[in-house]
Amino acid sequence: MTSAEFILAVVTLQRAGELVISSYNTRKLVARGAVEVAARHYPLIVAVHAAWLMSLWILGRDQPVTMLALLFYLVLQGFRFWVMWTLGPRWTTRIIIVPGQPLVSAGPYRFLAHPNYAVVAGEIAVLPLVLGLPLLAAVFTILNAAVLAIRIAAENRALATSRETMLRSAQ
Repeated sequence: MTSAEFILAVVTLQRAGELVISSYNTRKLVARGAVEVAARHYPLIVAVHAAWLMSLWILGRDQPVTMLALLFYLVLQGFRFWVMWTLGPRWTTRIIIVPGQPLVSAGPYRFLAHPNYAVVAGEIAVLPLVLGLPLLAAVFTILNAAVLAIRIAAENRALATSRETMLRSAQ
């Protein structure tokens, strides 16, 4: 197993594990009355991320590893875990609104409205660079930016509606 294959295996297992956690958290949240919003674009996000990972396996599995880029990628993982830890059982890969619950404003959410998306954008750009694939980094950064534009707009609308509902019910 090459170093690149090892890194890709770890990332693949991490992503699979995150999908399991997300599915579990989503089921628990929905059982408590949470609602998924703007689900139509979710398959597009999954497709972009799956294509990114498959492209890395196809083009990067035998590439030498750039250590500086790998270190930056590992720093991004620290931020990823911070986001997940902060959200706890509210972390999911979908847009799930929990009626009556205030927005999370702790951890990285003190500094950014959407820190998870910043981490994902960094990962999509940096992991191909770890494997010396700058064109792949550019292509998937652009694709990810397009789906994130749709996603963030939908999430911001949903959060604004949720906030307005909470304010009305408090009056």
